[in-house]
Amino acid sequence: PMLELQWHYHNQGLQSIYKTSKEGEDINAFAAWKYTTGSNQIVVAVMDEGVKYNHPDLEANMWKNQAELNGQPGVDDDGNGVVDDIYGVNCVDLSASGKLSGNISWDQGSIKTDSKGNKYWDGDVGHGTHVAGTVAAVNNNGLGVAGVAGGSGNGDGVRIMSIQIFNGVSNSTLAQNAKGIEYAADNGACILQNSWGYPLQDGRTMSDSDYQSGFSVELSAIRYFVGKSNCSAMQGNIAIFAAGNDGKATADYPGAFNEFIAVTAYAPDGLPTSYTNYKYGCNVSAPGGDIWVESRSYRYEGTVL
Repeated sequence: PMLELQWHYHNQGLQSIYKTSKEGEDINAFAAWKYTTGSNQIVVAVMDEGVKYNHPDLEANMWKNQAELNGQPGVDDDGNGVVDDIYGVNCVDLSASGKLSGNISWDQGSIKTDSKGNKYWDGDVGHGTHVAGTVAAVNNNGLGVAGVAGGSGNGDGVRIMSIQIFNGVSNSTLAQNAKGIEYAADNGACILQNSWGYPLQDGRTMSDSDYQSGFSVELSAIRYFVGKSNCSAMQGNIAIFAAGNDGKATADYPGAFNEFIAVTAYAPDGLPTSYTNYKYGCNVSAPGGDIWVESRSYRYEGTVL
């Protein structure tokens, strides 16, 4: 029912969506869906905040570890070193033994008060669930939004595996990131979706050699993932990263690394968004959405729903 507002799939040039919106500035999803709406052979590992795996518009397209799903709670039923990893792994909140946890969360945080007495939420913002919904919200179910590869409504959408590296107030270490990536590779994921990176401040830059030397444990894990071939429909696995949100002329790492894909963002008018990184290290562009200000008010219709 909310497909009409998903301009990034089918942009009709509506100014109610974005004041300079241009028809056709989208991913041409309607034409693509004539060929395929997804495939449950494909497992996409969303490395982000935890995915709300019981969301009514996502649950049917979640990857499920059958051994753990049908096993005993609190037991490592499949012997992979992670207890109760039904929908993926939590790389931030480790188990008591220091191992990855199957306890994925998406609502960690608390209400705080600033110096002026204003209350605000400090914690998870639902980003992992948002990303998962863009990839594989269930199509033709009469609920919420459509997913790029959410299927036809007949159980044929891609599957989402949650690799949680943020918990609202903290994030995992490089070593924990590596373990999460290796988990995705070893459990059948063929696409690693990463809407994160390492922004550098104060004019500093990073090169491929800097990333290779300073982030070697993470790089090795991503290479291990890409080196796998977990789906017969693809020639090897693929790792995709956001270019970054700093408005600078270079992608953040790991996306900028020459072996991976960095995606820069454009608005409903086809122009770069106000925040996106661009130029060096960027490979492709895709709708990211933008907020524009009119009469001192923000309009969220121009973002990705």
